[in-house]
Amino acid sequence: MKVQLLKLAHARSGDKSDTANIGVIALKQEYYEVLCREVTAERVKTFFGEMVKGEVERFEMPNIGALNFLLHNALGGGGTLTLKHDAQGKTLSTAILRMEIDVDENLLD
Repeated sequence: MKVQLLKLAHARSGDKSDTANIGVIALKQEYYEVLCREVTAERVKTFFGEMVKGEVERFEMPNIGALNFLLHNALGGGGTLTLKHDAQGKTLSTAILRMEIDVDENLLD
């Protein structure tokens, strides 16, 4: 079944210059495998579309059940240069939680 990522994870985001950083953290350790399978760098790039001008990198952190994404060239030049309302990418964590992913319905409570 398809569910929003919100059902399996929470997220935090921020910036380093023109690169947005999004951490996606599994709500339960058993959800981490699903996150690894479903939330790929390619899917994140597609999800954010034209907003991300550069590459998306994914880093796995199994010890804390989290994925970290770097979205390069996503903030219009960075906090001091951009005309974007969200110059530091703080709302990107909320946005990614709306991504729909496939999960086995038996996995959810």
